[in-house]
Amino acid sequence: MARVYLVLALLFAAFWVYSIVDCALQPPTRHRGVSKPIWLLIVILLPVVGGVLWFVIGRARASSQRVTFRAPDDDPDFLGRISTSSDQDERIRRLEEELAALDSESPDPRDRPAEPPLADPRSDDDTDEQSRGSRS
Repeated sequence: MARVYLVLALLFAAFWVYSIVDCALQPPTRHRGVSKPIWLLIVILLPVVGGVLWFVIGRARASSQRVTFRAPDDDPDFLGRISTSSDQDERIRRLEEELAALDSESPDPRDRPAEPPLADPRSDDDTDEQSRGSRS
């Protein structure tokens, strides 16, 4: 019979430690009822009962906190915010006007006529030497 009590004591201790760690590691948004420090006190001061209370009452289920993610083009709130952003449209229009004004002030360097390539100074020396060599 002592072995049964020993096994039960080990199971209760493991459950108690697990419930303390679980309560401590849960984000504050996943706690129901009282605040996180109060839940930790309940779980620590009432070893088995506190753990049972934590898992039954205190811990919010993950499914109740589930957030559904949508692509931006599927989210009507996001699409509504985009269509009402007239200040952003105004800013884009002003930037386009400034860009057009800058383009009209300074012509595009690609529009200038191409300049002839510079002559290679070595090639002039070679032709001078050849012409001098043919004279002598």
